[in-house]
Amino acid sequence: MTRHPATPLVAAAAAAVLLLASGCESMSERQRGTATGAGIGAIAGAVIGSATGGKAGTGAAVGAAVGAVAGNLWSKRMEDKRREMERATAGTGVEVVRTDDNQLKLEVPSDISFAVNSAAIEPRLRPVLDAFAGGLGSEPQMRVRVVGHTDNTGSDAINDPLSLRRAESVRDYLSDRGVAASRIEVSGRGSREPVATNDTPEGRAKNRRVEIFLRDMQTAG
Repeated sequence: MTRHPATPLVAAAAAAVLLLASGCESMSERQRGTATGAGIGAIAGAVIGSATGGKAGTGAAVGAAVGAVAGNLWSKRMEDKRREMERATAGTGVEVVRTDDNQLKLEVPSDISFAVNSAAIEPRLRPVLDAFAGGLGSEPQMRVRVVGHTDNTGSDAINDPLSLRRAESVRDYLSDRGVAASRIEVSGRGSREPVATNDTPEGRAKNRRVEIFLRDMQTAG
């Protein structure tokens, strides 16, 4: 069997992608995204270049450059904001994560956000929102989405508007701190998206929550 000329290069690039996908503690997520994208681009470029009669090496180089850009959808601004929020929310129970579609997500538990049947922001949530709003007024490319949730106690007729009012309270608070309301999308999901069982008080407390998402529109796919 004739060995395809791109095979060694593809194999090497594939091995590099697998290594990067496993994670490296010395690299930031932004760096891993760039490197992984470059590896995937190199594989695609080598295959396409060879299949179309071009040079596999040239195709790999072009593919790597394109892939690096595509893989680096997590901007430095987003990485800086995530680290800032991790510091601001330490010890509060707020979870700060990067989503699969490159948004920053803050999941705010009920014990620091809202009292039962209330849309009034709890005092302990205010410093978190202050830190979140910090700097966003001067970064118009950033967009915010706030989603309110409840447990399944009560009917949808109560829970749906309550979850929306909670999201609107967060929007209004951020707007008062310089983030234009036009940049903030709000929605209420009622009890339809639980993250824990509603059969226990602890589970219901987890389901009474607010999720705040931040997206950098300059790098959004």
